Amino acid sequence: MAVPVGVDLAEPYVELSYVDAVGACRRRPLLDCATTRFEDVAAVRPFRWSRGERHFPGWYWAATTGRHVGFESWLERDRLVLMDFDPGVVGIASQPFWVHWHDGERERRHAPDYFVRRADGSAVVVDVRADERVKPRDAEAFEVTHRACGQAGWSFERVGVPEEVLLANVRWLSRYRHPRCRLGPVVDHLREVFAEPAPLMGGADAAGDRLETLPVLFHLLWLHELAAEGLAVALLGPSTVVRLADGSIR
Repeated sequence: MAVPVGVDLAEPYVELSYVDAVGACRRRPLLDCATTRFEDVAAVRPFRWSRGERHFPGWYWAATTGRHVGFESWLERDRLVLMDFDPGVVGIASQPFWVHWHDGERERRHAPDYFVRRADGSAVVVDVRADERVKPRDAEAFEVTHRACGQAGWSFERVGVPEEVLLANVRWLSRYRHPRCRLGPVVDHLREVFAEPAPLMGGADAAGDRLETLPVLFHLLWLHELAAEGLAVALLGPSTVVRLADGSIR
């Protein structure tokens, strides 16, 4: 991996390789890729499972993009659900590129777990790894990726195990993330009922038959058109206080 003349050797020279819009593999210097829409690229490695493997890859349908996004572990899946729930996120891609650098002895590479585009146009590269599973080589790869993101004008986050209660609530709401859960007349009734804060189940009953209103209620909570108090500290239940969100409509 030759370093071009004029490159600042105080920072590791980094190249990215990725799959472009026509399915071709490309490898370019990091700074040439800073404006690439990595939220739209295909993953650089497959999400496959074989008998005897210890990881759990799969695909998650993201309401944010209307597309399936891959994951390689339950922890990555959980973080993906939380990103899909975040109203500030407008794009997500998994394994978007390889980061290539030379560690002084040989060439190394690392594929970050996610590339996230936010509503303000900024980008975040995310690696998912529990604290106790970060080994020295992992820490080095994360640090190189962090520094590379800084050069490209992106943010970098290494995230671990999410808060248990918040995750449980968001995973429940994710069951109702699909647009088919949005029934217009029921939406209107629920917005009227929760114009003033009210208990979740009482409001669902006031809006109609709970078998019809509850799925729509959970869908509106997923979309942040309704807000539930204490979502990060207590599990959703009949007495959870729900209200119209303060303009945070997604």
